[in-house]
This record gives sequence, structure tokens and C-alpha cells, in this order.
Amino acid sequence: MRLFVYFSELLGIRVIDANNCFVGELYDICMHLNEDVFPRAKNVVLKRGIFHREFAIIPFSEIRVIEKGFFRLKVNADNIKFQRQKIRCDFSLRCDILDQQVVDTHDRKVVRVNDVHLLQVDNQLYLAHVDVGLRGLVRRLEWDGVVDAVVRFFAPKAEYLFKEELISWRHSQVLSLGRGGNVLRSDMARKKIARIPPTDLADIMEDLDVFERLSLFKSFNKDLQRKVFTDMAPQEKEELIDQLDDKEAVNLLENIPADEATDLLKALSKEKRRQLMMRMHTATSKRLRKLLGFEENSAGGLMTTEYLYLGPDATVKDAFDKIKRNVDYPGNIFHIYIVDEKHRLLGATSLRRFINLSEDTLLIDTCYPQKIFVRTDDDVEEVALLLEKYKFSSIPVLNEEDVLQGVITIDDVMEELISLAWKKYEGQL
Repeated sequence: MRLFVYFSELLGIRVIDANNCFVGELYDICMHLNEDVFPRAKNVVLKRGIFHREFAIIPFSEIRVIEKGFFRLKVNADNIKFQRQKIRCDFSLRCDILDQQVVDTHDRKVVRVNDVHLLQVDNQLYLAHVDVGLRGLVRRLEWDGVVDAVVRFFAPKAEYLFKEELISWRHSQVLSLGRGGNVLRSDMARKKIARIPPTDLADIMEDLDVFERLSLFKSFNKDLQRKVFTDMAPQEKEELIDQLDDKEAVNLLENIPADEATDLLKALSKEKRRQLMMRMHTATSKRLRKLLGFEENSAGGLMTTEYLYLGPDATVKDAFDKIKRNVDYPGNIFHIYIVDEKHRLLGATSLRRFINLSEDTLLIDTCYPQKIFVRTDDDVEEVALLLEKYKFSSIPVLNEEDVLQGVITIDDVMEELISLAWKKYEGQL
């Protein structure tokens, strides 16, 4: 008996009962959807008839022998009930794995399954690997004999003949359990996905259609949703917001950096923007309305209102306490701004400037010697020049009364400059 077998080799094989009578053909195998690393076969679905097809499901425990070319059952055909409707399992190889897109959590990419590699132990079948190679597709089409012969004749040392492109199920996660289903139903699956860095998850989502993207995104916890959404492309963000209901969209917009939420709101229709802002908390809505009032290419339009600040009497200990309380803060936690009672900027410091100082050191004594800032109506080029000149990763934005309005980070400036350059030279490329 072979240790490994491909699902494509089992599809359509004869199933006979305890009396050697033909019962039907193997149509599908249902798997246990549990926390096991390698899911075990739970039921088999049989099919009989050509023009008037009927289906039956029997427990895998009723299979006595798995031989090459047939399955032998422990029960008689009289005890098996067929029906005209297709039988749908929670998790089956044919419906939920074959031809589906899966995330290769090891190489962090999306691949399509051409076949399934099953491990055969003690008359049980386990899902061991998914086959994502060309050879798997050829095998599915039953062209492997002809294609292998042709390739062997013209290129006997071709990699195609010897290399199987298998991905361990341990490193795989199916993305769609039916178009309307939940993609990640087990804690193990969620943990596998959560171990992928948000930036890579955003790249993975780029390869999915809008339905799979939505299902995968909804499986993330709120913190991971925020991180992944931040790394997604603008068009994908808009599509995702359109697919989420208003409550989910608002919750997301309230938990991402304010400048990114503003950019996204500007891209939405006026009606959609008004609808979402009406559902926001008053403070969030007020802050975003303020940002929406600035020109897109101005410092005010680029800034975020998420930043850490302390008063003039704050010490290094106060700064560390502030950072510790805000480890999940969507804004920059490495820079702290010192403001007076009217929120006017007195100075700016960074973690690097006070990390080795005693806790009772006044934070204002660690500030940069020059107060470098931009005004809300300064354009993006002026902001970029200052950031480059002083080698800062962020810069404060003040109004005409020197009141701190927000901060701009280097990535916001670069994103805007790249966008402007693209618009300028798009016609020449």
C-alpha cells in the first residue's frame, strides 16, 4: 500500500460494498475541521448516474479497504441512501481546497491548489500537502502519461519530471470555504495568519478578489486589521471600505492614523463620507473635519493629529510612562512634543535623546536646540526640504499662533511626493 496518494487519483474511482457490488464513484472527501495540524478524513461523498446524478455520504469509518482502483465498504449497498441534491460538507477537498487560493504562510504568498497530497496511515487519510505545481494540474487533467512521455523524449532531464511543488498543510491556509463562508474557522488557522507581518499580509490581500479580501480581513483582530489596512494600497482601501458595513468602517477609520483616515475620506463620495462621519465619536469627527479643511498638498493636509505631548514640567520618567501607555498608539511614539498650557510648541525631543538620562531630568532640557517646524499652509516641497536638511523623521505643524496642530512623518511626505511625480510624468512613461 502506498504511503501517499493524490486526491486526483481517487476522484471517480469505484466504491464497492461488502458483497462486492458496485455502489458508486468517489466524488468528494470531507475532512475534520479541527485543531489538528493535518486534518483527517471524516466522510466520503459518493456519486452515481450520468444524466440523473445522485449523491450519498457515508462515514470514513465504514471503509474497510483502500485499494488501487477502488474503495471497499463494510456496509451493504441497501443501507446507503442516495439523494438528488449535492451534499455539502463543512470542509471538503473538492469544494474547499481544489482550485482554491491558499496562503503559503511560509513563503507568504497566495497560490492556487491544483491537487491535494494525502497521507495514508492505518486505513485513514490525512491532508498532508497541497500541490501548486504544473505537474499537479496535468495530473488532474489525466494528461500526465502523454505529457511525461513527450517531455521525457525531448528533455529527459527536465525539472518538470522530477520536481513536485508541494506545500505542507502546516504552512497553508485556505482562503475561501465557499464564497459566503468564513475563511478562518479555527484558532490554529488564525494563529498561522497572524504570524505573517502586516506588510506581507497587505501584499497577500492584493492578490485576492474583493470577496476573499473582505473575508480574510474580517478574520483579523482589530489591532491586526488596523496594521494591515495601513499598509494596503489606496484603491484596495476604498474597495474594502465599500464592502464593510458602516459600523465596521467607522470603527476602522477611528483606529487608523488620522492623516490616513482623512486621505481615505477624501477619496469617498460626499454621501458616503457624510454617512460615516455622522456615526463617528464627536471628538474624532471634529478632528477629521478639521483635517479635511486643509489643501491636500499642504502641511495641514499631510499632518496627523496623533502625537505624544507633555507639559514643560515633565521629566524623563513621565516620558517613559507616556510611551508605555501608548505602545499600540497609531501615531509616532518615538518623538515627544513639549507644549504650554495653550498648547503652543516649546520644543521637541526624541527617545534617542533621553533614553540614557536619569528619570528626574526635565524633558524640556533634552529638546533639540532649534525649534524646527512648518506652518499648516506650507506646501509639501517645503516640508520635504526641512526633513532632509535636519534629517528628522517627523516635523511638527503649527498655526500662526504657534499652537501645535499635528505632525508630519517622512513616509507621509514621500508618499505624496511619489504621487505628485507620477502625475507629472505619467504621460511620458
